Parts: sequence; C-alpha cells; structure tokens
Amino acid sequence: MEINRLFDVLFYQLEQSPLERALSDRKPNGWVHYSTADLVKSVNSLSAGLLNYGIQKQDRVAIASYNCSEWVIADNAISQIGGVNVPLYPNASADDYRYILDHSETKLVFCGDREILARVEEAIADMTYPPRVVTFSEEVSGDKSWKSLMLDYDDYESVIVKRRAQTLPMEMATIIYTSGTTGRPKGVMLSHRNILANCDSLTRSYILPQAGERLVSFLPLCHIFERTSTYHYMRHGIEIYFVNDLDNLGDYIREVKPQYFNTVPRMLEKVYEKLIAAGNALTGIKKKLFFWAVGLAEKHEPYGKQSLSYSIQLKLADKLIYSKWRIALGGNIKYIISGAAALQPRLVRIFWAAKIYVMEAYGLTEASPGISLSYPEKGLVVPGCVGRVIDGVEVKFDEDGEILVRGENVMMGYYKNPEETAKVLHGEWLRTGDVGELTNGLLRITDRKKEIFKTSGGKYIAPQKIENLMKAASGIEQILVLGEGRKFPSALIVPNEAFLKTHADIDLQSQEEAMQRDIEVFNDRLAQYEKIKKIRIVQENWDVENGLLTPTMKMKRKKILSRYNELIESMYDE
Repeated sequence: MEINRLFDVLFYQLEQSPLERALSDRKPNGWVHYSTADLVKSVNSLSAGLLNYGIQKQDRVAIASYNCSEWVIADNAISQIGGVNVPLYPNASADDYRYILDHSETKLVFCGDREILARVEEAIADMTYPPRVVTFSEEVSGDKSWKSLMLDYDDYESVIVKRRAQTLPMEMATIIYTSGTTGRPKGVMLSHRNILANCDSLTRSYILPQAGERLVSFLPLCHIFERTSTYHYMRHGIEIYFVNDLDNLGDYIREVKPQYFNTVPRMLEKVYEKLIAAGNALTGIKKKLFFWAVGLAEKHEPYGKQSLSYSIQLKLADKLIYSKWRIALGGNIKYIISGAAALQPRLVRIFWAAKIYVMEAYGLTEASPGISLSYPEKGLVVPGCVGRVIDGVEVKFDEDGEILVRGENVMMGYYKNPEETAKVLHGEWLRTGDVGELTNGLLRITDRKKEIFKTSGGKYIAPQKIENLMKAASGIEQILVLGEGRKFPSALIVPNEAFLKTHADIDLQSQEEAMQRDIEVFNDRLAQYEKIKKIRIVQENWDVENGLLTPTMKMKRKKILSRYNELIESMYDE
C-alpha cells in the first residue's frame, strides 16, 4: 500500500511488518506493550468516539501529554477522520495552554495525567467556548477518562472509511506552536505531505533501520523532530519504547538495548559529564588510562587519515575504555541523531572514536523539520558540520548568508498569521533565520541571524560560534555571550559541578578570575574583537523550569539578559 497520509503509516506497518511490541511504555511495574493490531483496534475505536462527539474535518484536537502509546493512538485517531492535531508541551504553563487552545479553536484536549488535566482546566476556565478535556490517566474514570470516548468501530466503520478517503495529502494535519525564545508562539501549519516528504527523504538518504530493531523515545512527541522520526521508524517496523523518567534514562536504555535514539546536544553533554565524573572517581593507573583514552579521542577525525601508531592506540583504548562506554548505552547502539542545537565538535570526535556514532541533524519546525543530516559514510561526517542536505530538499544562501530552503517539506504557513508567514515564505523558499555555508557539500551553521549583534565599535559578533568554542573549557556548564552596543563581548557563565568542587574554598570574585584564566586558551583562537574580555558567574542553572530554556533546551536570550541585567551592567561599569 502507498503512504500518503500520516495514518497510512500504522496500516502500512500492519500490512508489511506487524509487531508484537510496536509501542511500549515504561510503567512503575515494568513495560506495557501494544502490538500493531492492538494499536489499530484502539485507533479505530477512538476515531468512532471522536466522530460521535462531533469532530469534523479540519477541527482541531489537542494532545497535552508526555510520550506514551496513548499519544500515538490519539494522533492517528484524529488524523484518520481528517482532524488536525495540536500537540502541546506537557510542562507548558496554564497561560500558554490558554493562548494556544483559544487561538487554535481546539474542540477537545487529551491530557497525559491528572496534573496536566488540572492545568488545562485552569486554562480554559474563562474561555467562552472551552474544549472538552479528557485524560489518559487510569486514576480518572467517567467522562473525563479518554476511555469514555471509545466506541465500537463497527458502528462507525462506513463513516471512518469515508473520512479516510476524503483526507488528502495536501490538507493540514497538524498545527505545531513553536516554543520560541521570545513572544507568543506561532502556529506552524504542516500538511500530511509536508511530514511524509521528510520521511521519504530520510528513507532515501539514510541507512535504513531493520524491522524489529529498537528505538528509545524520550524527546517530546509534541516536537516535530521526535514526531517525524516516530513516523519514519514505525514505517520501517521498529519497536519504539517510550521513557519519561529522565533521571533513570540510562537504566532503561541499558534494559532495552536500543539500536537508535534521538537526543539534543545538552543531553549528550550530560552523558559526557557523567563519563568524566566516573573517570575522576578512579584512582592510580585506571584513572591515567581513562584520561589517556579521552585525550586520544579528542584528536579523532571520523574517516580522517590516521597513523598506524594512532590506530593501534585507538584499538587498545577501545578494548580498555570505550567498550565500557558503549555498554553503558545498552551495547547495541548503531546511530544517535542529535538535533535542535549545535553539538560541540569535540564531543563528535570523542563519541565517534568510541564507536558511538552521533549523527548531527539540522532543521526547523517550519521544514517538518529535516534539512540536513550527517551520514555514516566517508567524508560526510565532519565535526562542526550538520551533514549534507537530504534528498528532496534544496538549499541556497541569501546575500547575508541566511539559509533558504525549498521542498515539499516546507510548511503551509503560520496559522491565522499572514504577516509573519510573508516574512519567512518568499514564493517556494523558506527563510530559516540561520546563517551558514556549504563546504565540500556539507552544511555548516554559523549562527542565528537574529542573535548576531554589533559592538559599539561596529564589529559584528556571532555569539553561538563563540559559545560552542568556549563550552570546551573544562569548567563551563552553560554560557551566554553578550555585548550588543557595548565596547566588547562578555559572557554569563554557569560553572559545572567539577569547577565548583575544585574552587569551593575561594570567593566568587576569585572563581571568576579562575574561570577567565580557563577560557583564555580559547580566546586565543578568536579575532581580537571577538575575545571575551569579562565574565560573570551565575549561581543557578538555566532550565525549562525557571523559564530560561525552551522545552528543546535552547536559551531564551532576552529573558536571561533581563534576569541578570544588574550583573551584566557590573561588567561594563568598571
């Protein structure tokens, strides 16, 4: 059968590679599994209930939930009757829920648990036409349980079959409200074809996964990166295991032993930090061997020329050290795809040296999301690059270096926002807002166009480039480079645990002086006008909970600058 609409993916799996463990959820008492046949039955039953409730073609239905099989069931049930899925972050505020549900005119909301249910109910309390709200929680019964919507498919089969036939590839399938680093979120309208075009590109461009292999899914399904990947892996008969307890993610990865998972750079940085912490806990010769292996890995160039001596050392390091790192990730990892932000080139070298193949991806919600991907082939994995442009996608550069994208994956536009749509869609070309370049066929992102700033001396500064360089300093957990209209660039730095332990016996000013010394070696790699002249240490982490990171772990620069304005001024008052 052909896959032309999103719901076709599930039926394709049923026909081509039905699984006994198509989707699995980690519960307190172990794993709960859904077979492909189970999923189809539940999807059809829920679609019947949605029809009975009165959901019409192109009506909006929201899902505010952590990753779970029920999320996928609801998504397909909405999709196959021509509805539009509006995915919401499970940790969004009531204010965000209120805005999105009102703006999208959502008719019904699926909530992941009782806590999310309460937040959504708070959000809709003063709405003129509030949506119905149900939850996946087994602790809730009655008409607030999603099971209250389930009806006999046989009674609605003819209507559902008709709706499937009426649902066209170019029709809107979802509205994804971008988390954004400033202002109200914009609703990105994506059609069935937009997303499936990206899946087709992955299938043509990427070494295909094998039916029966396993994926651990922990990035939010409400984000297009994980969602498009889920359709792709389901299409190829991959077992998907959902995990939401990130504190114990490593344990579950070792339990499932997956071949694949998607992640973001911040999580890979944490993996590396845990490895280093484990190395620091060693003593004697074991500790020396560990950090010898780390130093060796830092020099690794994937597919680059290696001397005989280096190759021999690498094999020895693999036997003694790297093999243990792979076991810590389950022992079966083929590829890890990292997206949503830039990954330090140093970490790419280290993981590849250890045969933990991290493939960097680049994209954005407006492109469904994939634009480029590193490939496990000679010459196509270069630290600092995000791979080659995937098949079916075209890239060109504006005069100022901004990346423009064209392809079937490019969005329909922003929902109810023609002004913003006109700013980014120019004919068939999408303005990404990112600045980059092609080098030997590989795409390199140099910065966000909106984040580049000018000093009072008229010099343009690309902060991401400097931040990614400085992150290689041993003491830095997080860093934000600033200096718009100022005499020189400076930085706010969140130190890591190792730095704080080492310098626990000195005051804050002395810690800042020590940090400044640590970054001088990296300052030497920058032009004079780019060098970080002053820094201030921040004594709290930037995270989603305190509103300083987006759900995809990108810095909310304006909020950070506002929060630490007094600290920033102290760097320029001296």
